[in-house]
Amino acid sequence: MIDIPYRGSGPYCYANSLAMMLGSGGPPTDVLETVTGSPFGMQLVGGSLPFFDAFGWDPDLGIDEALDVLGWTAETASEPDPDTAFARLAENLADGPVLIGPVEMGHLRHQPGMTGPIGADHFLVALAADNESVLTHDPQGYPYARIPRRDFAAAWRAETVAYGKPHTMRTNFVRHTVVTAEAAIDAALPRAIRRLSGEAAAGLPPGSLGNGDAALALAKRIEDDCDPDLRGLLIHFGIRVGARRLADAAVCLRRAGHDEAADVATRQARLVGSLQYDLVVEDDERAAGTLRTLAPTYEELRLALSTTDQYLLRRNRTGPTRAAE
Repeated sequence: MIDIPYRGSGPYCYANSLAMMLGSGGPPTDVLETVTGSPFGMQLVGGSLPFFDAFGWDPDLGIDEALDVLGWTAETASEPDPDTAFARLAENLADGPVLIGPVEMGHLRHQPGMTGPIGADHFLVALAADNESVLTHDPQGYPYARIPRRDFAAAWRAETVAYGKPHTMRTNFVRHTVVTAEAAIDAALPRAIRRLSGEAAAGLPPGSLGNGDAALALAKRIEDDCDPDLRGLLIHFGIRVGARRLADAAVCLRRAGHDEAADVATRQARLVGSLQYDLVVEDDERAAGTLRTLAPTYEELRLALSTTDQYLLRRNRTGPTRAAE
């Protein structure tokens, strides 16, 4: 089986937005996505909404965690009042671009087919604003997208997004410590282990499941009745981003010397990626079987990362002379 890093388009809105904000001082998007913690797990939120991301995780948490391990800080503000929010946005744009999100993607009518809220979160970078519109780099594939202020305001309220606060923006990105990509990947692993073990998942809706349990429950649901909304979520978003972030995590783990964990992540990426065809052509029995094969790999990844984590602890205690072992 040939393995090369994936390069191409995909729904990487917060990672690409963060990459724009960090500029040449930041790492590539595969490292950014990995150190947000997103690849390390799976969740079935409320027992019904499947996401191939870490149990109890969301992009708001992921951005903050990525900045932490990469040696950056940023100021985050959320304003309940829209007029105050737009005034602050204009003030901050005088000093440079502003990271915006989460927003409700369905209100972004420059994206074809968007006519109202769909419960989908999104992030983008604001470049300029006036009384009529906001100029943005939308990482969904729309550079210099002009968004009428009315539509931007509706999206920015994020009323139909399951996490975050209204009118959230991040500004004043400052690099306070130079951290290598490998060190940042290592620093992200303890959180990954906790989420793979089911920890750090407080505050989720009742009935939420994580990791192997989520994969098994989703398999049963697909086999029993894969309704159009569930199929659409998976084939238009969930599988695409899930397979990509796992493929990127495998590359990053190998880059940092964690070959066993990288092998597991690669297997997971292939399994998740293979779901796309089966669900599009409605071979639901095969898709359910793939999910049942995927289920035990989350514990395998936890064990592989736990071994890595213990090695890192030993290495830190004994100093750099152990690093070559």
